[in-house]
Amino acid sequence: MSEAKRRTVGRPANTAKASGGHSQSLVRGLTLLEYLAASPLGLALSEVAEMAELAPSTTHRLLQALQSQGFVTQENEQGLWRIDVKTFRIGNSFLEARDVVATSRPLLRRLTAETGETANLGIRDGDTAVFLAQHESPQMMRMITRLGSRAPLHASGVGKALLAWMSDDERAQLLDGRELVRVTANTLYQPEPLQTEMAQIRAQGFACDREEHAIGLHCVAACVFDEHSTPLAAISVSGPMARIPEARLLALGELVRQLADEITQQLGGQVPR
Repeated sequence: MSEAKRRTVGRPANTAKASGGHSQSLVRGLTLLEYLAASPLGLALSEVAEMAELAPSTTHRLLQALQSQGFVTQENEQGLWRIDVKTFRIGNSFLEARDVVATSRPLLRRLTAETGETANLGIRDGDTAVFLAQHESPQMMRMITRLGSRAPLHASGVGKALLAWMSDDERAQLLDGRELVRVTANTLYQPEPLQTEMAQIRAQGFACDREEHAIGLHCVAACVFDEHSTPLAAISVSGPMARIPEARLLALGELVRQLADEITQQLGGQVPR
């Protein structure tokens, strides 16, 4: 296939002409960086060229330009190309600047505006969920959580969302052989019901707390993920059963999941598939 044809067939939609006048070489170089970043073991020149649908000569020229600036390196023994330290530093600076609380606040306000209920953000600390941010419901009767307060992972919406998306080994370390606290009569505290619940949460993408942390209170929560699809935090919406009956839980769950996914994207994370 000629290089001219390669420019029009199979190119990523966001490159070249679609870039609003940006340099074609710059866009192609950034595309090569994306392929290399997704292949930590390295790629041969032929593999990079095939993935980018470019001629090997063009690909090699672009890689050499990136190498001269410290963005990629070539392993001498096998000739594989990998990202180099400068690319890592740029990516790491983004991660250091990432602030899940600040990023989440507008979405928490939106969640409250759309549901009329209190929205929360929590993270995991050991075997508990810690609440870091909240946007209160305007309703007279509303759920309020003191910032910095904690709830058991197995007995809260935020906690169960975080628990469900941990690795099997990590979750087993927290749950196996431990006596879990029964916070209310509805708390799931035995291994078998909890494992069933974890599978359900992963299948639907959100967790439900049905009076498991406080009698009369329902909650729906979903995870925010980092770049490794590991739970970074969770957002939730909580309110009295009178306003969040069983019939409303699933609809709220979909909304919370969508907003959690939006936060994940803004933070550069990856939602598990």
